[in-house]
Amino acid sequence: MNGLIEDGFGLMVLGMGFVFLFLVVLIYATKFMSRLLNNWFPEQAVVAPNSAPKVLTPSGVDAQLTAVITAAVHQHQKSKKS
Repeated sequence: MNGLIEDGFGLMVLGMGFVFLFLVVLIYATKFMSRLLNNWFPEQAVVAPNSAPKVLTPSGVDAQLTAVITAAVHQHQKSKKS
């Protein structure tokens, strides 16, 4: 019976060792592939088109957003009355 427990622990340590070794190799392989892809396909900077500056109300809220919200509230109130 004592030999079976020792064999079980030995098999457990061996299995956990292989899993640990596989995970370490997986981490290094992923890092290597990431560097390789970054060298072959470098990330290009995205340039945003210059748009007209937003008009802000004195409270710091976008004027167009305020108009849209106001129109939505009026439409909702009108639909409630009908």
